[in-house]
Amino acid sequence: MYFSLLLLHSFFRWMVVVSLLFAIGRSLRGWINKRPFTATDNTIRHLTATIAHIQLAIGYVLYFNSPLVTYFRSHYREAITQADYRFFGLLHVLLMTTGVIVITIGSSAAKRMDTDQRKFRTMALLFLAGSLIIFIAIPWPFSPLAHRPYLRTF
Repeated sequence: MYFSLLLLHSFFRWMVVVSLLFAIGRSLRGWINKRPFTATDNTIRHLTATIAHIQLAIGYVLYFNSPLVTYFRSHYREAITQADYRFFGLLHVLLMTTGVIVITIGSSAAKRMDTDQRKFRTMALLFLAGSLIIFIAIPWPFSPLAHRPYLRTF
């Protein structure tokens, strides 16, 4: 089950990336062009936050079942000095949680704004901030923090 969830988590990250980029692009266009905030914009706001939450939930299940993290927790003093263990045992989960919290705040705050421009601006800025945190925490093949393939296959 662990490897199936790891595969799902690896593929699902692309849904998070695509939905965030789409939501940010749409909110920036709405903000700059002074468009009305439509039901479609609201659905995109909600779906983007939901996709991020699903990915985070899958990530938490993996985190608490990961042999890498189990080693990190049981051999903290030794593991904290090694980049892969430090990244997956500490940095990845903290940054991803923070990124999703920022996106959640952005989604919730945008929903409650009184004008369309404020909805778009709030969504654009907080989704962008959350995205930057998440993009730093993704173990891209080129990342100096940890290396994983674009798509995990076994």
